Amino acid sequence: MNTIEKYRKYVNVSMVEKVQPVVIARARGATVTDTEGKDYIDCFSGIAVINAGHCNERVVEAAKAQMDKLIHCCSYVYYSQPTGDLAEKLAQVTPGRLQKSFFGNGGAEAIEGALRLAKQFTGRTEFIALQASFHGRSYAALSVTGNNARKRRGGPYMVGCTFLPAPYCYRCFFELEYPQCRLRCARALEDIIRFNTYDSVAAFIAEPLLGEGGIITPPDDYFLEIEKILEKHEILLLVDGVQTGFCRTGKIFGIEHYGVEPDIMVMAKGIADGFPLSAFIAREEVADSFKPGDHLSTFGGNPVSCAASVANIEFMVKTNLASQALEKGKFLKKELEKLAKRHKLIGEIRGKGLMVGIELVRDAQKTPANTEGNKIRLLPGLGGIYGNVLRIQPPLVITEEELLEVLEILDLAFAQIEN
Repeated sequence: MNTIEKYRKYVNVSMVEKVQPVVIARARGATVTDTEGKDYIDCFSGIAVINAGHCNERVVEAAKAQMDKLIHCCSYVYYSQPTGDLAEKLAQVTPGRLQKSFFGNGGAEAIEGALRLAKQFTGRTEFIALQASFHGRSYAALSVTGNNARKRRGGPYMVGCTFLPAPYCYRCFFELEYPQCRLRCARALEDIIRFNTYDSVAAFIAEPLLGEGGIITPPDDYFLEIEKILEKHEILLLVDGVQTGFCRTGKIFGIEHYGVEPDIMVMAKGIADGFPLSAFIAREEVADSFKPGDHLSTFGGNPVSCAASVANIEFMVKTNLASQALEKGKFLKKELEKLAKRHKLIGEIRGKGLMVGIELVRDAQKTPANTEGNKIRLLPGLGGIYGNVLRIQPPLVITEEELLEVLEILDLAFAQIEN
């Protein structure tokens, strides 16, 4: 029985539309190789996880060295040196006054903890999130997710969650044009607070770029307008940096593009280059609002994952990986704009760094071309609230030559679909 047959018989994948028909045997850099020896350029990085490249030597060496010393001790029962080292490193590289981290295993777990912390610090119980957002598949994370496709048949969800129209300029909720709109979508936050809440909002939670929503990229001044309103109402800014962190967007953390300071920020995915780990970091006075018994994680802060993460961050800083991602992203978007002139399927190209979305449409009315997107989703990911956005999020170590090969393949794929 081969791997695909074992999946069909023993692995529960009924919740995904289709597992791509590739059995990956090994990977290095931006290349994955299947069991037949065929190479693929990885344009999805395990959903923006392998930022420093597959099997990055420094990360692997650090993990191996730690495994020879200590694999598990529960880093909230005993002190663990790699856990302390990573917490210090995160305080150094995160923006503003973010200082104290709590470690978990995955993004949803970190979101849950961050929401709990916001309630604990403020004494309030409500949250405002964005339409088209995605924050994970656990209870509270889904409660603040603004996409019913992810929530169907799972409710009722947590009370006290309301949603603000997303800064989706290509499909503006208010049918306006930026910048003449004067950031109507951000200014609507004042109305949401006044009319949709019971005046007990603990935090506004948002992704710097909405990944699952289709790489929705807010205008550069969007969060500044949001911040003004939050400060007026003494509401925390809780940034979901799970997908936009660790150099993905051309900054170490995606929120740095917008000139605002988070009160709490969540991290996962690219934090340890493939080792399971997540964290939420907060200002000291916010973090210290947790009291004994309020929160814990058995495997959170695992020494092996933390050692891998420290090496991962050191690699990113030493190689200036954020700047590399920014320049490669500019090159990629410039070349994609050339493709857009040849292919009517391409409606909009957006993103920052190497987090790039290609929204596919069938006509001038912007009818989502989701069926067409499914035909070429093996190379990049496919997402967006209409299932029509190709998500190009390769390892940040990808070369320009590899990007050119990706562009050539996309060009051929678009041509075949359109004919």
